[in-house]
Amino acid sequence: MFGSFARWAKDGTLPRIIDLLRQRIRSRTGRSPQPVALVVDSQSVKAADTVPRATSGYGPAKKITGRKRHLAVDLGGLLVDLLVTPADVSDREGGRRLLARLRAAHPEITIVWADSAYAGELVDWAEKAPPHHSQDRQTAARCPGLHRPAPQVGRGTQSAWFMRARRNCRDYERLPAHAEAHLQWSAITPMRRHLARTAGAPAQPVVALAV
Repeated sequence: MFGSFARWAKDGTLPRIIDLLRQRIRSRTGRSPQPVALVVDSQSVKAADTVPRATSGYGPAKKITGRKRHLAVDLGGLLVDLLVTPADVSDREGGRRLLARLRAAHPEITIVWADSAYAGELVDWAEKAPPHHSQDRQTAARCPGLHRPAPQVGRGTQSAWFMRARRNCRDYERLPAHAEAHLQWSAITPMRRHLARTAGAPAQPVVALAV
């Protein structure tokens, strides 16, 4: 069982499942399959004794020794990507790593909403970094004070789902990649349930907005 879990965590199976589920949910609710606008946020959790010190740290902002989860969701709160780091990694640094991954995996993204913790250096980096080689558009971070209330639609939804599972209230994994995989499974569950509840419902017409 663990062998299958580790293999799927390594070969990209879980992100592909999430992408397919998210596309179906968005299409069923009348939105375009691929979002072009995301919300980025972070969540810190304590680490168990099984977590090596090399992959955990002390986050002074939340006063937590453990790990930090950097999340990217669409405006409906559906997970697009996530990154697990030691808790002492700043939101700006974690956001930079996450944006780099998003640019490679989802070049259709054109704007990322973030709160003040991501302002400053991250915004400058996002605006100056070159776009994905196959796209002319560039991923950019914007401060929420300029673009409210739209980002609040999705913010916190996925974090709340994660914390509903007691397994996710603390990080137990030795490898950050396995911690990410557990969170991906936690995101798959409500998405699958949503599709099961809405099975047979007439699909909504796709609206013009792609967000």
